[in-house]
Amino acid sequence: MPRRITDACIACGTCKSNCPVDCITEGDIYVIDPDQCIDCGICQTNCPVDCIVTE
Repeated sequence: MPRRITDACIACGTCKSNCPVDCITEGDIYVIDPDQCIDCGICQTNCPVDCIVTE
């Protein structure tokens, strides 16, 4: 089940730098591509503001 980044995102880049499949796009609020996400959970585990949720 892919994850989604909520608007609580502070755009720190931690999720993107830890993603093993590079499915996260940079922006004011980062975005996870659900078609590329392998549901590993690394982004969610490493997020300092807990803004990544399971869809």
